[in-house]
Amino acid sequence: MINYKSLSTYDYHLPENLIAQTPLEKRDESKLLVFDRKTKEIRQSQFKNITDFLKKGDVLVVNNTRVLPARLTAKKDTGAEIEILLLKRHNLTEWECLLKPAKRVKVGQTLVISEELSCELTEILEDGKRKVKFNFNGVFEDILNRVGSMPLPHYIHEKLKDKERYQTVYNKVEGSAAAPTAGLHFTNELLQKIKDLGVEMVELTLDVGLGTFRPCKEEDITKHIMHSEHYHLTQEVADKINQAKRENRRVIAVGTTSVRTLEAVANKGVPLMADDDETDIFIYPPYKFKVVDALITNFHLPKSTLIMLVSAFAGYENTMNLYEFAVENNYRFFSFGDSMFIV
Repeated sequence: MINYKSLSTYDYHLPENLIAQTPLEKRDESKLLVFDRKTKEIRQSQFKNITDFLKKGDVLVVNNTRVLPARLTAKKDTGAEIEILLLKRHNLTEWECLLKPAKRVKVGQTLVISEELSCELTEILEDGKRKVKFNFNGVFEDILNRVGSMPLPHYIHEKLKDKERYQTVYNKVEGSAAAPTAGLHFTNELLQKIKDLGVEMVELTLDVGLGTFRPCKEEDITKHIMHSEHYHLTQEVADKINQAKRENRRVIAVGTTSVRTLEAVANKGVPLMADDDETDIFIYPPYKFKVVDALITNFHLPKSTLIMLVSAFAGYENTMNLYEFAVENNYRFFSFGDSMFIV
């Protein structure tokens, strides 16, 4: 009998050469693995052909968050370099962040990032986090775009040549420390084809935190503490999703971040209502999905909360079989990797 609460249950073998280090030249030319939960049929295609698997009346739910160039290099008055990784904004000047090496910076010390930007460590928080207060002249976001770099996951070792390749083409709302990577495959041209097919595209926002990459270390996964992330869902979008559910039309979530937002709101009550809140929802088998009918997602890290979510949606054994199939067929894994459509 499968122990869904055991961390080792969600492990799988992944050759290192299958971890995608750079995005493909063309976003929509990634591979697409399509799995039908009813028939157990597996089909292989390219993402640009996803219209073959969509139909009129479908509602495609995307996360319109924009990734901040949240990695900064600063110097102490001694000249020692300190890396700053922005995590969460508290107000106009104060941020929650990670410092590296953290122990070398004391409360009250100032770190200089550029001529127009510096910060002071104001508080030591739990889980190794720090609170800093920024001093700057001008618009903070503009300065950040000039001096910051993209906070790529630890498993990506290649430098990103174009910052926009770690953004979806439909990004709007700045606030994430990581990209909602399932959406990286879409192009504006493909989105137009999808709309022309009669598929309705709606947007929500979830600010993706770096906790999304934090490995689960508890053998009993129920003891794992999920990171909390801010989300926003408008009443207009809630109404469109509610109508689709009433009319038995598919609600298709693009990425685990969209799933977590929809299910977090649904857990407060169905039909959905407009909501602006934080969620630390942790989805693993067995879980009864209240809103999501189909899922577009990338291939996730072993023992991660993301593969647990996919296992809850596709079925655990199906998920492990799909991942084994993807490895055998040289699919590219993780943030810049290939895609899967579970229907």
